[in-house]
Amino acid sequence: MVPLPNLLTFALASVALIALPGPTVLFVIGRSLALGRLGGFLSVVGNALGMLPVIAAVALGLGAIVTESVLVFTVVKFAGAAYIVYLGVQAIRHRRTAAGSIAVSTAAKSKWRLLAEGSVVGISNPKSIVFFVAVLPQFVDYSAGAVPMQLMSLGIVFVVLALLGDSTWALAAGSARDWFAKSPRRMEHLSATGGVMMVGLGGVLAATGASS
Repeated sequence: MVPLPNLLTFALASVALIALPGPTVLFVIGRSLALGRLGGFLSVVGNALGMLPVIAAVALGLGAIVTESVLVFTVVKFAGAAYIVYLGVQAIRHRRTAAGSIAVSTAAKSKWRLLAEGSVVGISNPKSIVFFVAVLPQFVDYSAGAVPMQLMSLGIVFVVLALLGDSTWALAAGSARDWFAKSPRRMEHLSATGGVMMVGLGGVLAATGASS
């Protein structure tokens, strides 16, 4: 197990990192503006689930292969970025549907599909891959043994904290969407804004390098 001092230090560092708006926060806000609180929350849960395979890969020593291989990292990076852009374009295309009813945009997609979309983003986010590969090992006590288990434990702590923090953003953005829903025109613009945010985020992730 991870020594308690290491675990507490990592938790504090994770909270500080999660509190800073980054790619995941922008994704959650964009989804919440486009789909509402439920859609945003399901995207948060899906994103958290998507990080678990990444953590497992790091624990097994496979994560370093991704970051050290230019080809593999580039494929993962562009696949994730392209998928986020696709989701953003879809939000823009269906902005009038969202303006017609606050419940339609979420109902149009099943809960499982929303979870799956969030998971794809979580597992292909290059920032998360680099973070887990570079940061998790620094908090491991190698003299205590069971290094893979320690890495998994640290990763799960991060996922739980991220789930709590990102859910707060989803609730806030989803609540703002509810207020904008009183005006169909404002609702249409807001949903389009969420889509534009995701398209922009996809561009940012595409420009991310393994060393960043």
